Amino acid sequence: MNDKYQTAEERIKQKSRELGFLDCGISQADFLSDEKDHLTNWLSLGFQAGMDYMARNLEKRLDPRLLVENARSVISVLYNYYPSTTQSDPKAPVISKYAYGTDYHFVLKEKLSLLLNFIRDEIAPCEGRAFVDSAPVLDRAWAARAGLGWVGKNTNLISVEHGSFFFIGELIINLELQSDNKMVRNHCGNCTRCIDACPTGALQPFMLDARKCISYQTIENRGEIAPELTGKFANRVFGCDICQDVCPWNLQSTPHHEPAFEPTPQLMELSAKEWATIDKQKFNELFKKSAVRRAKYEGMKRNLVFIGINSPTP
Repeated sequence: MNDKYQTAEERIKQKSRELGFLDCGISQADFLSDEKDHLTNWLSLGFQAGMDYMARNLEKRLDPRLLVENARSVISVLYNYYPSTTQSDPKAPVISKYAYGTDYHFVLKEKLSLLLNFIRDEIAPCEGRAFVDSAPVLDRAWAARAGLGWVGKNTNLISVEHGSFFFIGELIINLELQSDNKMVRNHCGNCTRCIDACPTGALQPFMLDARKCISYQTIENRGEIAPELTGKFANRVFGCDICQDVCPWNLQSTPHHEPAFEPTPQLMELSAKEWATIDKQKFNELFKKSAVRRAKYEGMKRNLVFIGINSPTP
């Protein structure tokens, strides 16, 4: 279609597809009143565990106008990370699929910057910021408001078309755009597969207790792992995909086409025995540009010991 017959919103969405995003939606930059009670209740229960930052900047989390001056629109995007391959040794410690390749923060930030430049050059002058899971922004809430899916019982955003193996990013800009006036209804129904499958019991419907969550414990937790979780990690050493793996909406997941997310054969073929003898040099070599570096070598060592894989001292 000729650009002159497309709206600004259609052109932005077309550009997002050209950049490789799965989907793109637009919502009005406003106060997230519906999410306030859920967030404050979650915090009051202590479900944030050691993530004290979640209790800070509450107003900014709920109002993007406090993050970007005169913000008018939130453009939400999804980016596929579902891999075409998994680790070859079934006994090897398992890392989350999202961490197979290059750290997603770098990949998405670059693409969002390109999208922002396109808007400035081709749509209208504007100011704005790109966000990828690294600021007080409720990514899933904004994506749901933009009609990209619903927040499921496992607390992930789920798309009818794309499942949930994707990253979420946003552009918050001071340009007034037409919002997508659609909200995807909750399709979880009576299904409780994610809740039933969680080996630590971290999930209740639409609520996650990070104190029991394998992802939190293996990535965010900087202290010792609670002893009552011993034997419940299902061999996970960095992150956890269990609640997504069992979700029926992921049965039709298709592999991504992002070269930066392709894992090295060295990582995929790492045996359980090799994991047991991993040293700091090997860790740095394997995870040079990976999100796994967030756990640091010391954290990975702790995780390996916790799941029964002996790890040498540095």
